[in-house]
Amino acid sequence: MSRSTPRPRSAHRCTECGWETPKWVGRCGECQAWGSLVEVAAGGGQSASRTQPSAVTAAAVPIGQVPIEESRSRSCGVPELDRVLGGGLVPGAVVLLAGEPGVGKSTLLLEVAAQTARSGSRTLYVSGEESAAQVRLRADRCRGVHHDLYLAAETDLGAVLTHVEQLKPDLLVVDSVQTVNAPGIEGVPGGVTQVKEVTAALVRQAKSRGMATVLVGHVTKDGGIAGPRVLEHLVDVVLQFEGERSSRLRMVRAVKNRYGPVDEVGCFDLSGDGISAVTDPSGLFISRHHEAVPGTCVSVTLEGRRPMLAEIQALVTHSASERPRRTTNGIDPSRAAMVLAVLEARARLPLATRDVFVSTVGGARVHEPAGDLATALAVASAAQGLVVPPEVIAFGEIGLAGELRRVPEVERRLAEAQRIGFTYAIVPADSGGRGSRQLDGMEVFAAPDLRTALRVLDLRAGKAARTAPQQGRTP
Repeated sequence: MSRSTPRPRSAHRCTECGWETPKWVGRCGECQAWGSLVEVAAGGGQSASRTQPSAVTAAAVPIGQVPIEESRSRSCGVPELDRVLGGGLVPGAVVLLAGEPGVGKSTLLLEVAAQTARSGSRTLYVSGEESAAQVRLRADRCRGVHHDLYLAAETDLGAVLTHVEQLKPDLLVVDSVQTVNAPGIEGVPGGVTQVKEVTAALVRQAKSRGMATVLVGHVTKDGGIAGPRVLEHLVDVVLQFEGERSSRLRMVRAVKNRYGPVDEVGCFDLSGDGISAVTDPSGLFISRHHEAVPGTCVSVTLEGRRPMLAEIQALVTHSASERPRRTTNGIDPSRAAMVLAVLEARARLPLATRDVFVSTVGGARVHEPAGDLATALAVASAAQGLVVPPEVIAFGEIGLAGELRRVPEVERRLAEAQRIGFTYAIVPADSGGRGSRQLDGMEVFAAPDLRTALRVLDLRAGKAARTAPQQGRTP
């Protein structure tokens, strides 16, 4: 009696993240994408043979004897990007830069490639989305033409590796990794298998040659990096490029960094002439008023480890409907709703029948709890018609009981506010004693709760109203 030949096993793989399951399901269990599973042949039918010892590439040495001079970071010519990377690009490092379409990824990397070429390092820029002529037009506009900057328009992995073999560049830029095709590998360019193979091949080249490599990555509609999750594990550094279409300000954040911190932020200004670094972005989020306006308060937020000033504006009006509106822009709606509830319950501020609008200036995003106090003061100022004096700054987290909680990096926030020109600060009492004290020429009031902070605001606003006409001062 002959045995029947076993049927080959099959599995279902998600085309978005690579998750596999033996049975088809409508929704991926890893990335939660709908209709993304396709049937593939499973390769795990037979057990693998035991791996035999083989020759080593280099003898193992004590860790203290490993040379590190060749792996020190080198500046890429863009100071703000060097700040995020931890000093610059490390030879052999692979960096993944991801961002939404049109945010300026190609412009930034063309500037990095041009600056690297000007420093005497040979650079290869591989474009898989644009022709060489289109990239040249951008380089002319951004003044990025240099004789050590080489350009190739390729979508074949083999052709890209041939260019690397011939030119032996110090920096390789691939724009983008989702457009490069690996011959002989199943799937279309940008698919899970293709992206894994292309990235693995480029990582091997970067490590063996000591060649810094920067890859451009696409993002999904949810803001995540497109392709398998293993893509972020293969590279050394993952950078997120962010920015609003209505604003010229762009920010680069380090999501993963094997050679430096992951809490740094770089700021850039994107214009028709290219992209430039913004070393002092605090003034971008503060408006200038020609006259006293109720409903504004300035806070100090942390973007990574960088303190940045952000002005919060509020407008409180009588509601014409049974359900008053609560509209926010640049502020977490849930935190704003919590602040309004605390104002009404703990400070007895009537807001239940009034429309409240809260927004930031200049497209700033205030997501950390440190902006709670400034939001509360802005709303209270708008509701009562009081003007927050222009020299006052406030930050702190508000609890449900109305208490003010300490926030990190208080001294750094105060130093940044003083540098901009603020002379009075309202901070949580947990930041070091209660009451008022002098700190390097700046008066700091430590309030234990929200009601105390509002009383201080009333006193400061009344004092400013009495002294401003006498001094002829316009806020």
